Amino acid sequence: MTGSEVPHAFRLAYVPGVTPAKWVRIWNERLPDVPLALAQVSSAEVFGVLRSGDADAGFVRLPVDRTDLSAIPLYTETTVVVVPKDHVVAAAEEVTTEDLADEVVWQPLDDTLEWEKLPGQPAIERPATTADAIELVAAGVGVLVVPQSLARLHHRRDLTYRPVSDAPTSRVALSWPQAEPTPDLVEEFIGIVRGRTVNSTRGRPQTPPQPKAKRKAPEKATGTGKGGGARRGTGGTSGKAAGKNPRGGSGGSGGAKGGKGGKPRRRP
Repeated sequence: MTGSEVPHAFRLAYVPGVTPAKWVRIWNERLPDVPLALAQVSSAEVFGVLRSGDADAGFVRLPVDRTDLSAIPLYTETTVVVVPKDHVVAAAEEVTTEDLADEVVWQPLDDTLEWEKLPGQPAIERPATTADAIELVAAGVGVLVVPQSLARLHHRRDLTYRPVSDAPTSRVALSWPQAEPTPDLVEEFIGIVRGRTVNSTRGRPQTPPQPKAKRKAPEKATGTGKGGGARRGTGGTSGKAAGKNPRGGSGGSGGAKGGKGGKPRRRP
């Protein structure tokens, strides 16, 4: 393979919390000759990366400005509150925003949830990142409400989390720059994400069913059937009869009767 024939790498961006490993594995199985380059990008920067052409597609969090970007919603995440393990909230299986009314609820600058009104007590400042907010919660100052994948990403042994039933949710989507037609590699990845099999790729012609071959009828044997054997047997019997009665007649018994029927002549 020459340098000009080396396939273009597929560049995939993804925001923190999204785990693209499953789709990457399928890509490597189906297109082993096309490398896939991963890049983790913050939720605030990922759309700029797609628009600038620095990535062919990306896993993002909705909403997406569909003026120049396309998107396929994939799944909705559970929203949780991150608290110290000895916090009163840790004793519950699930909480509501009302249960957080007396808590300082941190809202980092990279927050991915769209709040109409943030629950709890107002914080003095907003942490720069989710990681910074996690450090404050671990220090025993306030709580943090985030998508469950981010709570797992920033897991610590001294912290835990519980679902918040009435909090806003975060939806993850696959997004890519609008183009006509959609690039082939992007179409391939869309098919993988949507669960298409290798044989169901869009635009692949279907093989028509082939007719079954007819079974050839066996040829009829000449002179080998029962009739032929009977005829040969009859001919053999006639030949034996002719040998026993060379003077002719209707058969051996007929000839014997003919010999006994004549009277001897008397001498004068």
